[in-house]
Amino acid sequence: MNAYVTGLAGGAAVGYSPRPISRIEAHIRSNVFDRPTLVLDPAVVAENYRALKAGLGRASIHYAVKANPETAIIDTLIAEGSHFDAASKGEIELCLARGARPQHISFGNTIKRASDIAWAFDNGIRLFAADAEEEIEKIADNAPGAEVYIRLIVDVTEADWPLSRKFGCARDKAIYLLELARRHGLNPVGFSFHVGSQTRRPQMWTATLDQVAAIWHQAADAGFELTLLNIGGGFPAFYGEEVTPATAYAAQIMELVRQRFGKVPRIMAEPGRGLVAEAGMIAAEVMLVSRKSDSDAHRWVYLDIGKFSGLAETIDEAIRYQFITDRDHEVTGPCVLAGPSCDSADVLYEKRPVHLPLGLKAGDQVIIRNCGAYTSSYSSVGFNGFPPLAVVVL
Repeated sequence: MNAYVTGLAGGAAVGYSPRPISRIEAHIRSNVFDRPTLVLDPAVVAENYRALKAGLGRASIHYAVKANPETAIIDTLIAEGSHFDAASKGEIELCLARGARPQHISFGNTIKRASDIAWAFDNGIRLFAADAEEEIEKIADNAPGAEVYIRLIVDVTEADWPLSRKFGCARDKAIYLLELARRHGLNPVGFSFHVGSQTRRPQMWTATLDQVAAIWHQAADAGFELTLLNIGGGFPAFYGEEVTPATAYAAQIMELVRQRFGKVPRIMAEPGRGLVAEAGMIAAEVMLVSRKSDSDAHRWVYLDIGKFSGLAETIDEAIRYQFITDRDHEVTGPCVLAGPSCDSADVLYEKRPVHLPLGLKAGDQVIIRNCGAYTSSYSSVGFNGFPPLAVVVL
């Protein structure tokens, strides 16, 4: 396997070219796997952290633990000086157990159980997210005097996967929630937002930052001395479409922030995918290749991994994984790619078929690139009896 197929065209093996083989790929090629397996290289995580940090400068990186909670990744990031964005008591427990300081952990989920807020506060967590009146009341009751930032809805995004509906409050409620937090004895320090997952170029942040800046300045005019801007995630990984290199990307974001917000005392960023996606590959196997009829233009290629065993991000075909096979020098053609489960929803790519070698057959190994984010953490517990995604750390 000394080449890759881009999956953008058919006919000859488009995109075939020699390339360096990573430690991850070398490990997969030299081993036999009896189930889908994610192979991770923490050294890549450290490299990605340093690249992002070089561009973000004084902004603190709070790794979004949900992207991949593997202990080796947490350990690597603690050693690099990272902070952490936790979505649950369990993620906080994990970070604390690995040696993270409580003052370096934010409880960033806006939907929290009251007892978990109290537990986090008792264990030293002092920074919480909120986007609703009841959440502020829960924090006030269980974490008195804590710092709170208000999550905003952003309705202008160019991300491959917008994340604007479930979390956040609208502009007409933002100032009210700051005031409510203050009345309840909390310290309302600022705002957070998420530009959307896989925002491939810095320029795509512009409209979102404009929207948030308008609310920020409105809050300042209302008398709030805000000290924290949480710019969230959105830092991209490579899935076949060009992305700006991490350091340049982060530096351009910081410049866009400076132009709109001036000198903010504290800036947080919450990368997940941008730190860990390219640190992992999945070893998979072809289970079946078939056509539904003799006249069917597309083959169906079934892998031993699907939506319910690690590839949940293929929902709506938002994330376009890249594939490596032993046959990448062969002629390629379009195929519908699907998982192995007895669920009709377990189809990975059909609206935009993937181009894979025409000689591909059952038993062939397939390596799925850049799978370090949102695969093992999304993997279900044995749906249809298929085992959850195995993990190997180099």
